[in-house]
Amino acid sequence: LSCVTFPLPILFPQQSGLYEYKIFGGLADCPPKLCADVYMDLDFRKQWDQYVKELYEKTYDGEKVIYWEVKYPFPLSNRDYVYIRECREMDVDGRKIWVVLAQSVSVPQCPEKPGIIRVKSYKQSLAIESDGKTGSKVYMYYFDNPGGMIPSWLVNWAAKSGVPTFLKDMQKACHNYSK
Repeated sequence: LSCVTFPLPILFPQQSGLYEYKIFGGLADCPPKLCADVYMDLDFRKQWDQYVKELYEKTYDGEKVIYWEVKYPFPLSNRDYVYIRECREMDVDGRKIWVVLAQSVSVPQCPEKPGIIRVKSYKQSLAIESDGKTGSKVYMYYFDNPGGMIPSWLVNWAAKSGVPTFLKDMQKACHNYSK
C-alpha cells in the first residue's frame, strides 16, 4: 500500500500548506463490489470509522446530500462537510471498475454550526477494480481545504498515518461487513 502526497503549487501558494492526496493501493481479500458497498454504506461507516462524529444522508430539492462531521484532535475545531456523491459500476474493455465521485455543495438547509468549521472545498474520486485475485486495486484522489490554521504536524500525520490507517480500517470493515 502506498500513499503519495504533494503540494498544489498551481492552485494555491505552497505556504498555504494545502495538499491534494493521490493514493494507489490494494485491499487484499476484499473484492471490489464489497469495497464499494462498504464505502457507500454510511450507517456502517459510523461503526468502523473512529473519526465520524455525525453522518447522514438527506434529500433536499430532490437531491441526495450527505452531512458529515469529522472529529479533529484537541485543541482543533471539528470540521463538517456537505456534499453529493455518486457510485457507478462501469465496464471498461471487459474490466469492471467501481467509480465513486464526491464533491462539496452549498445547501441553505444545512447551515454552518457554531464551533465547527465548514469545509467548503472538497473533492474525491475513487476507483476500485479487481486485483486479479481475491482483492481489489484502489486509486483515490482527495482534496479538501480544511480551513482555519492546520498545524504542519497534522498535515504530516494525515499523509503518513491517517490515510493508510483509513485504508486498513476499511479493509477490516470489509471483512466484518457480511457478518
